[in-house]
Amino acid sequence: MERKTDKNTAADSSIKTTPKKQETVKHILFFGTSLTAGLGVNPEQAFPALIQHKIDSLHLPYHVTNAGLSGETSAAGKSRINWILKQPVDIFVLELGANDGLRGIPVKETAANLQAVVDKVKEKYPNAKLLLAGMQMPPSMGDKYTIPFAAIFPALAKKNKMNFLPFLLKDVGGIPRLNQKDGIHPTPEGHKIIAGNLWLKLQPQL
Repeated sequence: MERKTDKNTAADSSIKTTPKKQETVKHILFFGTSLTAGLGVNPEQAFPALIQHKIDSLHLPYHVTNAGLSGETSAAGKSRINWILKQPVDIFVLELGANDGLRGIPVKETAANLQAVVDKVKEKYPNAKLLLAGMQMPPSMGDKYTIPFAAIFPALAKKNKMNFLPFLLKDVGGIPRLNQKDGIHPTPEGHKIIAGNLWLKLQPQL
C-alpha cells in the first residue's frame, strides 16, 4: 500500500507541475540573416540573445530562438521556413531582405518571397504576433533600386498588420565604430543598440 501511495503521489505531483511550466513558457522566434545570427560576434552578444537576457531579467516567461542564417536570401528563407515552424511560435520576428538587396535581386521577387514566409507563419500559427524589421540599402546602389527596395517593408507590415521596426540598423548602420571591418555587420556595441530598438517594439507584445 505504501508503494502505491508513493507512486500515486509522484504521479500527481508530475501532473500538477510539469504541464504548467510547459503552458506558461511562450516562444519568440527570430528568423533572418547573418545580422540576426550574429556573424562576427559571440552568440551571447547577438541581439536575440540580448533580448533573452532582458526577458530573463524581468522574469518573463518567454524563450528566444535565434534562427538567423548567414547568407540567407528571401528565397532561401521561403524554402527553410517550413522546417523552422516545426517548433512552437508565439511571436515571430522577421529580418530578411538584406542579402537580396546586396545582390540586386528584383524588388518584386523579394516582396513575394517575404509575403510567402509571412503566409506560412500565419497558416501554421494564426494567433502568433508578427514583428517585421525593415532594411535599407546604401545610396551607392542608386535611387532606382534603393527607394522601391525600402518601400517593400512598410507595405508588407501594413498589409499583414505586423508590428514594424522601419530600419533594423537604426543608429548603427554607417557608423564605423558600431560595425565590424566589413562595414556591414554590427559590433557587440551595435547589437546592444539594435536590441534596444527592437525591445521598444517587442515589449508591448509580451
